[in-house]
Amino acid sequence: MTSKPIQERTPVGIVGAGPAGLMLSHLLARSGIGSVAIDNRTREVIENTNRAGILEQDSVRLLTDTGVDGRVLTHGSEHEGIELRFNGAGHRIHFKDLVGASVWLYPQTDVFIDLADARERDGGDVRFGVSDTRVRDVTGKPVMAFTESDGTPHEVSCDYLVGADGSHSICRGEVPEALRTHFFKEYPFAWFGIMVEAPMSAPELIYTRHERGFALISQRTETLQRMYFQCDPSTDPAQWSDDRIWDELQTRVAGGGFSLEEGPITEKVVLPFRSFVAEPMRHGNLFLAGDAAHTVPPTGAKGLNLALQDVKVLHEVLDGAVNLGKPELLEEYSTRALRRVWMAQQFSYRMTTMLHTLPGQTPFDARRQLGQLESIVSSPYGSAHLAECYTGWPTAP
Repeated sequence: MTSKPIQERTPVGIVGAGPAGLMLSHLLARSGIGSVAIDNRTREVIENTNRAGILEQDSVRLLTDTGVDGRVLTHGSEHEGIELRFNGAGHRIHFKDLVGASVWLYPQTDVFIDLADARERDGGDVRFGVSDTRVRDVTGKPVMAFTESDGTPHEVSCDYLVGADGSHSICRGEVPEALRTHFFKEYPFAWFGIMVEAPMSAPELIYTRHERGFALISQRTETLQRMYFQCDPSTDPAQWSDDRIWDELQTRVAGGGFSLEEGPITEKVVLPFRSFVAEPMRHGNLFLAGDAAHTVPPTGAKGLNLALQDVKVLHEVLDGAVNLGKPELLEEYSTRALRRVWMAQQFSYRMTTMLHTLPGQTPFDARRQLGQLESIVSSPYGSAHLAECYTGWPTAP
């Protein structure tokens, strides 16, 4: 016999306790607004899911200025630029010189750990490892129902419900089909990603355009590196030996005497590509944030940054509604958030199509890509535009 659910109440219910949900809970607490955040994953599972991360300057400020932690500054790595590599030569885009900004290499896993620790430190109500999550009444008084890890059912009623529950969001489905528009872009390629025990091959990220396909050389620590190369989505990583992987990567980045530092490969994974946007990002008292509302190809390093910017805006309008008595501010959320989302979609699409070999690509297409790259590296204005997009737009949303 199922026991009667324990009834609870909170101003804001948050489905999803990844970086977006935890950052929102943290910001709300600083404004004196209570929340309950839940996630069907355990904290241990999230902490042990390797996720890369490039943080825009504003994302770093959001972590440090709001009292989350300064670990991003002591354990992260500031990158003042990237290298665009094509025709066997590297071209540095110096963000600091061009736009006075930089980015930080800091894994998303560590962002999560910092936020989870901050919520625990501050007595935040975050519940990991729940199951059977459901939501209802999103246009009235929303309810977030779930079962705790000990089997106890709960129902939490709230004034506002936030769906920060990732790309397989259950909250997104609460927006009626007649009132929503979903935008999709499927890409005909994937990334073959490896984790390798080796010294750094370069101090900053290298984005490579090669006739055999794209390659990205990234870093993780002094002795652990992350690298990717373009592949077919149907590729089976088990069919690729370490020697074959290194041969492919070395071929794509070769030129000017440059070569990669090799070592034992500890992880192989194929990552498919797609872009997605759900409009609107608000329905009644339900608000979508992060991957629940949009995904981007990783080429532009925008996914985590968009999620953090979503909740920054969402905190502002919820603070205005709750503490200033201005519920009309809630109407701004979707418009403001989507402005930045579509700017990021455009930048990610541009980087992706400029650097990847497309199926059926003609010689004209290949030369056009090279022309686009030349127009960036040969012009301070072209380089500055890429630098501003990569490090984040200071005036949006």
